[in-house]
Amino acid sequence: MDNQLIIPYLEKIDIEASEENISLLLAKWDGIRSELETLYRNRDQKSTLQLMKKGIGYFIQFLYWSNDRQVQSKEPIPFNLLEIKPFNLEERITYILSRPNLFHSYRQLSELFTEQEKLLAKKNIVKKRLSQKG
Repeated sequence: MDNQLIIPYLEKIDIEASEENISLLLAKWDGIRSELETLYRNRDQKSTLQLMKKGIGYFIQFLYWSNDRQVQSKEPIPFNLLEIKPFNLEERITYILSRPNLFHSYRQLSELFTEQEKLLAKKNIVKKRLSQKG
């Protein structure tokens, strides 16, 4: 994947991954998701691009944080090094980045968030159980 496609979607990120920051990020996504739902329902596809760019940036940030990594905007996403990630992530991200304002891209992005949230919850449950045993 061409990394030049990713850089415009990322905002300057100086904060560390933490449960609180992940919750804030997911809350921001919920706000964007709600606005996008309205725009797509009203068939206002032209107005979706900026919100989709923010949403994509939030997802990339969430993906890194879920894998206990800091975002590296100047490097390609290390798909093979990510422990928790949705199925067919690379293909799905590539599709979304190539057509960010399409409704199908929005649906894919929304599903990626949902899947990554579930995977992170599973990871946290396993981590908690292991810490209780050890």
